[in-house]
Amino acid sequence: MTTTTADPYGARDHARAMTGTRVEAMPTLPAAALDAPGETVWEETIAPAGYTSRRIARGTRLRLIDVAGDACASMLVFNAETPTERLNVADTLKVQWNGYLGAGRLLLSDMGRVMMTILEDDAGTHDAFCGASNEASNARAYGDGKNYGAHPNARDRFMLGVARHGLGRKDVHPCINWFKGVRIADDGATLPETGPFPPGRTLVLRAEMELVVVLANCPHVLDTRADFTVTSLRATAWRGEPAAEDDPVRTATPEGLRAFLNTEDLYAR
Repeated sequence: MTTTTADPYGARDHARAMTGTRVEAMPTLPAAALDAPGETVWEETIAPAGYTSRRIARGTRLRLIDVAGDACASMLVFNAETPTERLNVADTLKVQWNGYLGAGRLLLSDMGRVMMTILEDDAGTHDAFCGASNEASNARAYGDGKNYGAHPNARDRFMLGVARHGLGRKDVHPCINWFKGVRIADDGATLPETGPFPPGRTLVLRAEMELVVVLANCPHVLDTRADFTVTSLRATAWRGEPAAEDDPVRTATPEGLRAFLNTEDLYAR
């Protein structure tokens, strides 16, 4: 049947004709993932240059998959109940005496609490130094960086994601970039590791607080390729419990234990 969107009835018929249509980049509703080890609460593929945001409960596992080897998952994290508390990248690094993130590392808030724990990581290329691309950086790299142009930037995608939760420009804080790495050379030079990499690399995080997570999937700000190059990102979340008292990550260091105690004190009140 041929439909037209030139009038309201035609537009309605066209919209209803799309029922059941599936594309690669969209949320699965209701959430279901055959390969998730628990009750799935979020399953979504984020398109190249796409974004998403979601509230997840304390204890939730969040798995990110670099589907084709060229995703760049820029992430913001907020305390869902008091979003003025958010990820502090500087403290995340200095409190753990390490500039590189991987399994067993923590994501810390600006209140000294553990927001997320990295449980699994087979990628090994992540960036906690460079932050998100912006309109100006994309314009330099690709000739255009506008949010609704051909080369959208991560910062403006973040703006759309935080707006879903009543937040705005002032809330777009420094981010972490998963799957695209940066190393600091002995002479202080910043060395990007932007791939492409083997497909299917995976990262699993555990939420230690009630969180809002915002993801933007745009090329890394230091990607030197002439073309705007980024591939799909898959996000899957399932229910679980936060770190137990004897969790080896919780008890690994005095600094980490104190951060976990700060988080647990928040929920003991």
